[in-house]
Amino acid sequence: MKFKLGLIINPVAGLGGSVALKGSDGAQTAAQAIALGAEPKANIRTKAALEQLIPYQSQIEVLTVSGEMGERLATELGFSCQVIYQAGTPTCPDDTEQAAQILKAQGVDLLLFAGGDGTARNICHIIDDTLPVLGIPAGCKIHSGVYAITPKAAGRVVELLVKGELVTLGEADVMDIDEEAFRAGTVKAKRYGEMKVPTELRYVQAVKNGGKETDELVLADIAAYVVSEMDEDWQYIMGSGSTVGAIMAEMGLENTLLGVDLVDDQQLIASDLTAQQLLDYVANKPTKLVITLIGGQGHIFGRGNQQLSPALIQAIGRDNIIVVATKTKLQALNGRPLIADTGDSELDDALSGYMNVTTGFNDHVLYRVGHIEENK
Repeated sequence: MKFKLGLIINPVAGLGGSVALKGSDGAQTAAQAIALGAEPKANIRTKAALEQLIPYQSQIEVLTVSGEMGERLATELGFSCQVIYQAGTPTCPDDTEQAAQILKAQGVDLLLFAGGDGTARNICHIIDDTLPVLGIPAGCKIHSGVYAITPKAAGRVVELLVKGELVTLGEADVMDIDEEAFRAGTVKAKRYGEMKVPTELRYVQAVKNGGKETDELVLADIAAYVVSEMDEDWQYIMGSGSTVGAIMAEMGLENTLLGVDLVDDQQLIASDLTAQQLLDYVANKPTKLVITLIGGQGHIFGRGNQQLSPALIQAIGRDNIIVVATKTKLQALNGRPLIADTGDSELDDALSGYMNVTTGFNDHVLYRVGHIEENK
């Protein structure tokens, strides 16, 4: 299973910097910058990021935009490349948003984009916090927290993901300033939203004993976070295992350790349900599924939770599956993927890719879901 990397380059990002225009927002400003002798730098800076990934080309599929918005550079560097959107000439912010919409629908594992704060705003308008993004700094204005420190740093973060290392997801603000006011000497910054950004692995919550997690405290953090995020408009199927059991305990509910329970509005509706009973309940109300992995093996489906049938998983949908685990448990897999062994090979394929795993209170990592053959 290849890492699906979305790539969008704003080819006019940063044009205004070298000619003292303090930005390049708008076609008129970009044209003025070129007339003044500015040279495009966004593809050069993106190249510095992608060069970090050349050793991993066989593991990466790049989904990108035509021409200077990604296709030319990715092809030049030898990446397997799929063009998902044909940009106009000249390119414009609408091209960025249209491409982001398609990449969102394609379910890329990460959207890597090059630009400045204006580009980040365009991406945020479409993506919001629905999938992880990372910015390659190429614009005049870099006030947003979604950018790597340098282009090479962006490439190194993607490298960590491709190698299957634990990379924490954090929320980062998208900021921008009023260029006209800036040119007049006034800085007016405004927050436009936030997006999920991968960062290097860090232990922030419940760290003791030389950097190792204290399981009881981490489980309490996971449980508190999942419960705080529960929506009364949804019901929740609670899978088996002690990690999910900690979430049930947080709600003060009895838990079937080796079975599957149903919770609605933090009240226990039914315990130790069969596959057919679960299907009947799912037909009546939108449902999310909370599951964990089997320690040492990595199975999230197909071991100890056969009540979660292929029909049930399909009815719930991949986006409504909440995976919870401690980082210690994930690290014990030594880079092996989580395993979906549902008995339906097409469903296993659909579940493959990178999933968001809750590892603490508002603390998440991206982790790969693969096939059972990969663990042999």
